[in-house]
Amino acid sequence: MNPATGTVYTETVIYSAPEAFVNDVPYQTAIVSLDGGGWVTGRVLGERVSIDDRVEQVETRDGVPYFRKIA
Repeated sequence: MNPATGTVYTETVIYSAPEAFVNDVPYQTAIVSLDGGGWVTGRVLGERVSIDDRVEQVETRDGVPYFRKIA
């Protein structure tokens, strides 16, 4: 199975998180327009992304997709 790829539609950095994620701050989330159609909200790993950056899904944790910027 190929990883999901897409383009960042919008993004934000979370500095004040719910208790369950307080140890993760700061972290970035993004809404991704998937190449295969549809939209998904996920977390960003590694380098921060900007609107229109290309990303690929690298893993899923507890049902949450994690994306990384495509070089």
